[in-house]
This record gives sequence, C-alpha cells and structure tokens, in this order.
Amino acid sequence: MSVPVLEPEAGAARLAALVNGRRVLALTGAGMSTDSGIPDYRGPDSPPRNPMTYQQFMGDAAFRRHYWARNHLGWRYMDATVPNAGHRTLAALERSGTVTGVLTQNVDLLHTKAGSRAVIDLHGSYAQVRCMGCGHRLSRISLAERLAAANPGFAESVSAATGVEIAPDADAVIDETAHFRVVDCDRCGGILKPDIVYFGESVPKPRVAAAYAMVDAADLVLVLGSSLTVMSGLRFVRHAAKHGTPVAIVNRGTTRGDEYATLKLDAGCSQVLTTLADGCR
Repeated sequence: MSVPVLEPEAGAARLAALVNGRRVLALTGAGMSTDSGIPDYRGPDSPPRNPMTYQQFMGDAAFRRHYWARNHLGWRYMDATVPNAGHRTLAALERSGTVTGVLTQNVDLLHTKAGSRAVIDLHGSYAQVRCMGCGHRLSRISLAERLAAANPGFAESVSAATGVEIAPDADAVIDETAHFRVVDCDRCGGILKPDIVYFGESVPKPRVAAAYAMVDAADLVLVLGSSLTVMSGLRFVRHAAKHGTPVAIVNRGTTRGDEYATLKLDAGCSQVLTTLADGCR
C-alpha cells in the first residue's frame, strides 16, 4: 500500500505529531546539503552523473589521475561550504533531546560543522586520505600541498580557462587531466585513495553495526534528502520498518523507501526542519 505524499504545509503538522515524544534518528542524503550549494546526485533537476567506481580507481592509473586532478580543484570548495538551516536545526534538535543521532550518506562533514555530535559518516569524509598499501591516513590538506608542488599552476590555469563546476563528491567537472601528476604514499609508495566509500565498495562492518545500533535505539527514523537508491541507506529503513519503527521521509521526488514510510513529504529539508523545530518548542 502506498503512503500519501503530502505537501510541506499539510505535512509539517503531521510530522510534528509523529516526532512528538519520540527519539528520532535522522538519515540524511545529498538533498540535505543542496541549500549549502553542494549539488545532489539524483534530484529531479540533477544532470546525469557517472561517479567513479572503486574498481576503476584501483585498477587504472588513468582513472586515478583523472580523479585526483578533479578533486584537487573541487575539495577546497567543499571544505569552504557552511551548514545550512537544516543542518543547524538538526544539531539544535539533538541538543534538546529530540534527535538521538545522524546517519549521513554525505561526505561533506556539514553535520559536524553545524554542531551535531552523534554522527556516523556512512561513506567517510572528503577530509581524509588513506594509503591502500600500508593503511596510513593523512589529511586532505596535507595531500593538497604535495599535489600543488607536483602540479604548479594547474588549478589557476584550469579555473581561468574553463571555470569550475563542482560535483557532489567534491570533484570539479573538468575534462583535460592527462598532464596532471599524481603522488603516491610517501611511506610505502602505495596508492592513495580518499577515505570515502566508493560505488562498488562496502561500508566498513563496524560502522554498519554502529549504525544499526542507532536505528534500534530510535523510535522514529527520519529520512532527509535521500533517494535511498543505494543499499547503504535503504537497509536501515527496511530494518526499522521490519521491527515496527515508523519511518518518515522528506525528499524531493520518489525514493526506494517510499513503500516503508508512514509519512512522506515532497519538500526541501531546510524548510521542513525549521518548521518542525518551531512546532517542537
């Protein structure tokens, strides 16, 4: 049986009633960050995107060069983004005791920047890099310094020639990357990879277990800005529904989890969350 999709005004009161007195776990996706200027993957107005897979990155030096050239330009844009009203409201709802935690599919760290404390970054974050050989981790900014030294003037020349469009995974959308020089781990010479879960890669098991524990401790799962297309988010919605925990979804467009929802709002996250916070006072 399909759940009715409510417009923001009609749905806000229903959502507030559903939230009232419950411990709420938020599950957020790319639509949560669009008001901060980060585009999403699958929104109604999003262009087609083909993110790099784990197999491509690890198996082909040309793919790695293309990725790092794009990321060398794009990661600083993501680093400079600031939380929007939705992020700030979730953090405030956590402080008030309504929200017990956040599971996010985003790698932008905006929940943490906004002040949320109980956050699980399901897919990792843009700010860390890992050596696939020895496991050494380093900050993205320290790698940026090495890449800048190996590619003097690259960022300035590309920006001046074409401008820079940013993709949701902290990449800049550029085509010509053949002249970019990649650097390897300075400890073992291994392949450096962003500490992000790629398509075709699994979320670490301890992280998944911690996320399930947060779902089990909640009285309501509130999905915000996720199409739930990938299993890394959908499985928690299915788990909640299987165990009788209500699920509310706020997203522009349909999701793979709509059949499990008690309530569905076709709306933006910031708008709904700020209205919800007003109703919870």
